[in-house]
Parts: sequence; C-alpha cells; structure tokens
Amino acid sequence: MNKTFNGMTNGKNEVAWVIKSTGEREPFSLHKLKRSLTRSGADEESIERIIDHILPELHDGMKTSQIYKHAYSILKKNKYPAAVRYSLRKAVMELGPSGFPFEKFVAEVFRRKGYTARTGVILPGFCVSHEVDVLLEKGESHIFAECKFHNQQGIKTDVKVALYVHARFLDLQKGHDEAHKKHEDEVGKIHEGWLITNTKLTSDAIQYANCAGLTVIGWDYPEVGNLQDLILETGVHPLTFLSTLTQSEKNSLLEQGIVMCRDLKNSSAPLKSIGFSDEQIKKVVDEVDQVCQEL
Repeated sequence: MNKTFNGMTNGKNEVAWVIKSTGEREPFSLHKLKRSLTRSGADEESIERIIDHILPELHDGMKTSQIYKHAYSILKKNKYPAAVRYSLRKAVMELGPSGFPFEKFVAEVFRRKGYTARTGVILPGFCVSHEVDVLLEKGESHIFAECKFHNQQGIKTDVKVALYVHARFLDLQKGHDEAHKKHEDEVGKIHEGWLITNTKLTSDAIQYANCAGLTVIGWDYPEVGNLQDLILETGVHPLTFLSTLTQSEKNSLLEQGIVMCRDLKNSSAPLKSIGFSDEQIKKVVDEVDQVCQEL
C-alpha cells in the first residue's frame, strides 16, 4: 500500500481531513499517529499492522476519536502494555471531574522523583494567603505547583492561567521576604513556581512562561520531561487505567480518595466498600499486577 504522511492515497493522491475533538478539521497526519504509537511502546510490526488497518478505512470527515479506538483495539489484542500507554491520556482525564485526584496523582509522581510532596498546604503571601495545590521540596528548594485539570478533550491551558499562577508565585515570594525581614517566616522561601496541566498549552502560555521564568509542564510540553514522560518514567498508574472497573466504580473509588492502582493492591477494603466479591477483587488485583509491572 502506498502510505503518505498526510493522508491516504488508495491509488489516489487525496489528503483526508479529520475532525478533532474540538470540532476543528485538519489533514490526517500519519507522522502524528506513528509518533503516539511509538511513544506507547508499540513495536514496528504492531505499528505497521495498525496503519494497514486504519488507512483503508480513513475518509474525509473521520473523527480522530475513531482513529484512536481502532488503534487501541488492535494494540490491546496484541500488545497489552503498549495499549495501556496509548490510553494514558484518557486515563488521566478520567481522574475528574474535580481536580483533587489529579493533585494527589501529581504529588505521587514527584515523590517517585525524590521530592517531598504535600497537597492543600496554606501558605501566607504578602497580600493574601494561598492554598497551594502541591508543595514540592527537595534539598533547600521549595516549589509552588499549581495543577490545572480538565476532563474534556480539546481544551488547552491558556495564557490567563499562566498569568494567574505567576501572580500567586510572586505574592508568595514577597510574603516570605517581608516575613523574613521581621524574623517571622515559618516556611522556606518559595524558589520556583510551576504550572502542571493534563492538557496541551497555548503558544501564548508557553511564551509568557518562558519569558517570566515560570516552569510549565503540560501533556506534551516540554519535548522531554512532559507529563506523559514523567508518568511513564516513574511508573505511577491511576486506577482509571483499569478495564476491570466501570466508570461509575472508578468514580466511587476516587470519591474515597483512592487514586493510584497500587492503593487497590495494598488493601481490598475500598473494593469491598463498593460491593466487590472476592472473585471480582482478584480480577482487579491481577490487572493491577499486569499494568503496574509492565507499564
């Protein structure tokens, strides 16, 4: 089959325009599909199989969600760990609708990176006090991290969020400096401000952050060390990965503060609280073992 990087030919030189989750239309990019499959850990044989399956069905007006479903179904049959990685973004998005499970998840990712991480800490600023989503500490460094969570596809974190986070960071810094002058400072100086989001970032948000010295971590930004990279590197897995749980069961567990897969392995109490039998619990734990060992 004659494969191109911007669509399919099937004997014709036509570019297929696909519909994104935002409703926007863009030319189908084989390069983007291959890149996401490669990052999931799929081997060349699996990637070629998926491409050979998708290209004949590709048509103008096809939704990108349909392409994702095709790719995921093939990966799941042949390469389970790669399928889990490929579904990573969807799993993180299912941590909502509130942002608190995402904050706990981010804190655990950075604990695996060697940081001390606390959520929901109240710190005094110069003008007002601030509830910090995640306070990260390593050595003498204290980092204020604001977590911006969206549970809908297609939304980008924009420059207004970056401005808001930077303003809070500056107020925290000034509050510490003024308290230090009076010998009243109870916490270490906030050395850095971070914005961490499960979405992509607009170009203005990135430009402002780079100019202002604000660290931003999005789903695919920066190119190395983005949120997807950090999750795969640390092996922290949200329970929303698990196919043995329905969405309502996942939501019930999230409401109990259960966020990570390993929380279900360490104790059967959360699953028993939502009516799971011993047999059902075993199926969940078996999947946790597979996901957490092979991701």
